[in-house]
Amino acid sequence: MAAVRHKLREQAMTSLYQHLLLKKDIREAVYDVVGTNEIDPFLYTITIDAVKYKDSYIKQIDAQLRDGWTFERLGFVERSILLLACCEIDLETAPKAIVINEAITLAKRYCDDDTYKLVNGVLDRL
Repeated sequence: MAAVRHKLREQAMTSLYQHLLLKKDIREAVYDVVGTNEIDPFLYTITIDAVKYKDSYIKQIDAQLRDGWTFERLGFVERSILLLACCEIDLETAPKAIVINEAITLAKRYCDDDTYKLVNGVLDRL
């Protein structure tokens, strides 16, 4: 189950990335990533709700960033990971420690070397 959830989180991150960068409708982005109309309910929930409550999540993230930094200054991959994790923490899809660990894993794989520290710090303070 953990491996399945990890893959779904990776797909969610990619979908959110496309949504943020290309201004693509989130449903279209999820379809493009998955390639079918058979969307896992977990994936659907964490992507649709991340966009639905995006403004609230951005405010929460901004409040945790250092002075001079805002959500908009972050890279699109970092934004996607943080939105995804905020949504999961909000919806309580898994214990917070697991959500943070998954976000760190995504950051280590897809971002600069030290980005995982930023992701960890922001999410830990939420």
